[in-house]
Amino acid sequence: MAFTTVRPLRFGDCDPSGIAYFPSYLNLLVGVMEEFFTSIGSPWPVMMGERRISVPTVRLDITFSHPGVHGDVLEFEVGVKRVGGSSLDFLHRITCRGTLLWSAEQRVVATDTDTHRARPWPDDLRAALEQHLESENV
Repeated sequence: MAFTTVRPLRFGDCDPSGIAYFPSYLNLLVGVMEEFFTSIGSPWPVMMGERRISVPTVRLDITFSHPGVHGDVLEFEVGVKRVGGSSLDFLHRITCRGTLLWSAEQRVVATDTDTHRARPWPDDLRAALEQHLESENV
């Protein structure tokens, strides 16, 4: 089951010609990831602050298909491709009015916030993540 949300492409997200500045896409993606974790019952302040679990990105592969422009409302679809021992593979599709703007495959790793070493996903988080696993045909 994919998680979906929307984000507007604002003036500050664009270059002088009005086209989305790609580092802004990454900033938006981080906010979407934070919202995803909140949706599965693990808001980042609790996860990182109380539970001491961080989720740094260790791999990110982005394909840009069509430019986004100031004023676009970006539709983010986030799917979970794989849940490993401590890793998690996301699939992202970002569209606007049905047009694919960009897509990404992202791997994050659960780490101990204090030691910065990989740690296994806690059982409750693993179960919540597995509820979002995409089928092989997606």
